[in-house]
Amino acid sequence: MTAQPDALPSPVGWKVWTAVALGGFGGTEARYLLGLLVPEQPGAFPWTTLLINVGGSFLLGWLTALWAATRWPRWLRAGLGPGLLGSFTTFSAVSLAAVTEPALLVPYVGLSLALGVAAAAAGIAWGQRHTA
Repeated sequence: MTAQPDALPSPVGWKVWTAVALGGFGGTEARYLLGLLVPEQPGAFPWTTLLINVGGSFLLGWLTALWAATRWPRWLRAGLGPGLLGSFTTFSAVSLAAVTEPALLVPYVGLSLALGVAAAAAGIAWGQRHTA
């Protein structure tokens, strides 16, 4: 018996859980390190957070294109996507910056959303061009 195209994926195994946990640790530590190396000043535009989120969006778009064109193990996709890049790019950091500096709310959230979506689309386009 073959699985139906719309069937749910099999339960997540220990490799996937471990990869997400290790990726999450790595992404969190990388984000924290960049925050230490390029600290944001209170009241200033949060460029570090913006660049981290836009860069991570590009990388996730690029990886998504690679995954669509090639066969990567599920555990590796989960570890790099939701694990590493999910913890590296966080919406909570955008939200915190927006509410702690109300004057930045509209321009910062708008710019974060626009650049994040554009970076993800650029990453997908880049990946598709380089995997064909």
